[in-house]
Amino acid sequence: MPKWLDNAIFYEIYPQTFRDTNADGIGDFPGILEKLDYIRDLGCNAIWLNPCFQSPFGDAGYDVADYYMAAPRYGTNEDLKRIFTLAHEKGMHILLDLVPGHTSWEHPWFKASMRAERNEYTDRYVWTDGIWERPEGMDCLRGISERNGACAVNFFSNQPALNYGYYKVDKPWQQPMDAPGPRATLEAMKDVMRFWLRMGCDGFRVDMAGSLVKNDPESKGTIALWQEVRAFLDKEFPEAAMISEWGEPDKSLAGGFHMDFLLPFGPAHYNDLFRCDEPFFSSRGKGDASQFVACYRKYVEQTGGKGLICIPSGNHDTARLAPKLQGVELKLVFAFLLTMPGAPFIYYGDEIGMRYMEGLASVEGGYHRTGARTPMQWDISVNAGFSAAPKDRLYISMDESPDRPTVQDQMLDPDSLYHEIKRLISIRQAHEVLQSNASLEFVYAQENTYPLAYIRRSGQEEFLIILNPSAQETSFPGVFGPSETIYSLGGEAKFNPATVTVPASSAGIYRL
Repeated sequence: MPKWLDNAIFYEIYPQTFRDTNADGIGDFPGILEKLDYIRDLGCNAIWLNPCFQSPFGDAGYDVADYYMAAPRYGTNEDLKRIFTLAHEKGMHILLDLVPGHTSWEHPWFKASMRAERNEYTDRYVWTDGIWERPEGMDCLRGISERNGACAVNFFSNQPALNYGYYKVDKPWQQPMDAPGPRATLEAMKDVMRFWLRMGCDGFRVDMAGSLVKNDPESKGTIALWQEVRAFLDKEFPEAAMISEWGEPDKSLAGGFHMDFLLPFGPAHYNDLFRCDEPFFSSRGKGDASQFVACYRKYVEQTGGKGLICIPSGNHDTARLAPKLQGVELKLVFAFLLTMPGAPFIYYGDEIGMRYMEGLASVEGGYHRTGARTPMQWDISVNAGFSAAPKDRLYISMDESPDRPTVQDQMLDPDSLYHEIKRLISIRQAHEVLQSNASLEFVYAQENTYPLAYIRRSGQEEFLIILNPSAQETSFPGVFGPSETIYSLGGEAKFNPATVTVPASSAGIYRL
């Protein structure tokens, strides 16, 4: 595993709405360059940049039309290279978003694949042999060209599925993983990775990483495919980091990924913490973290503690934490995220409590996700400092609330969420026991009960973390002998002979 992941804290940038420097209403590469110091000063030392390649933007850039060219609306390949270079000078790393499962239907590969006559790209996508036969279990495109077949799609209709083969071949048109078409697809994706790694990026977040091999119910074929990619990277780019959008760490880490996200739509009970009707981190105190803990324990056991299980604050596909949670509740969320193992991921704007905006019209395939992709709120100037474009030309409408949070306001308020996150990051980076690889033991995580308590261990050092989002004082059994309070929010816990009493709406980190 690349050494730099040991203390990595990631900041996710959705480039369309981060910072616009040319007043066209869309964020751009110069805007990212302008804000690298802001990200570093917050304490984040790594960035995940959402897709920024040439695209018709039917799915916000996840429909790639050219893997080798930056989208002109953001800038040039040279601009992107400058981001890599300047980030490295500042001690930071950059992951690009790789989309290997599908392309845009405007990609030249797909246009060639639609032709009736055989060519280099005929088998680059998943096609059936006849126009009336659809690929089982998948949506498809048909009647779009002279080719007699239906083409599987991986997500939206404008995203035809690339062909990595079938683990179990049941139909004449299905190709095994070692057939020439699937092999050519995999080699083409390796070449894409080589190009950007040589340009200076530090690795990839891989979109829909578990979806590549078809008819693969136990993911054995997909795991084998990624193991081949891992071997290629270890040989040519040993410091390149790989994180998967898979949501099943037992599979993704076996495939050679360094990290996997826990996803809101996966089996991890991630939503129990932040986004269900009664989140654990709500002060109402009606939440339950026990199923999340049980699932997390299972993943750690299945993976043998190898690789990183990452818990993001959110991302471009999920509703934001706010306004579901607010005030001290958000501070407690980050006290959790920044004391757990794995590399934390902070979605742009979550550090100031930007809100999910209900009811926005879909933009570039966002639909319900659009409300989590609104422009970053930097200051009190025009369009909150995101863009000098007229309001009606912004990529997505702003949060127009008079009390919308801004970076400027939160920097001036010493009690703000921004400063609490900065403080927590500083504490994490000062103590190896709170970083990515130190072990974790949950010592209290009962069903429908507060608080949540766990111990992090590294070498001879042990830290106890206690989180009580509930508005009621609570207690739990245990004999602990803390020697130092490293961090507290909302008051310190009282350590009695056989119980620990925990203040309402509080978090604490204690050296044992």
